[in-house]
Amino acid sequence: MKIDIDRLGLQDVQVDPDSLFTFPSGLAGFEHCKRFKLFHEEGGGTVFWLQSVDDSTVAFPTVTPDKLEIDYEIELSDEDCALIGLDDMKDAAIVVIVYRDEAAGGRIAANTRSPVILNLKNRKGMQKILLEVHPSTLYRGR
Repeated sequence: MKIDIDRLGLQDVQVDPDSLFTFPSGLAGFEHCKRFKLFHEEGGGTVFWLQSVDDSTVAFPTVTPDKLEIDYEIELSDEDCALIGLDDMKDAAIVVIVYRDEAAGGRIAANTRSPVILNLKNRKGMQKILLEVHPSTLYRGR
C-alpha cells in the first residue's frame, strides 16, 4: 500500500500493511484516525513519527520516555488491556508525543499525561489519559 506523509512532503510512500498499528479508539482529538505507521527519518533514531494512514495531515513526533530520562509507571486497567489485546506486558512499548512549547520559549516538551501504549505483538495501540502524573515526571528539554 502507498501513503502520503504531508509533514515531510512525501507522496506514494510504499508501506507494508502488516506494519501498521491500529488504534481502536483513535487518539485524543483525532478519533477518526485509526491506522498509523510508526517510522523515523533516514539516519534518525531518537524521534519516531506516528503517521496517520487515514489522514495524511496528522503525524505526531514521539520518543520513548527513557530518551527524556523519564521513568514512570503506567497502570493499565483490564479494559485497557482488552482494548489492545495486551496479555503480556513484555509485548508493550510506551512512547510520548513531543512538541515545541512556544509559551516556554520554543523548548521541546513531552506530553507525559497522555502516553501512547503499543502492543508490539498484535500491532494495536491506545492513548492512555492519566488523571495524575507526579510532578517529578514532567520534563522539558532545552
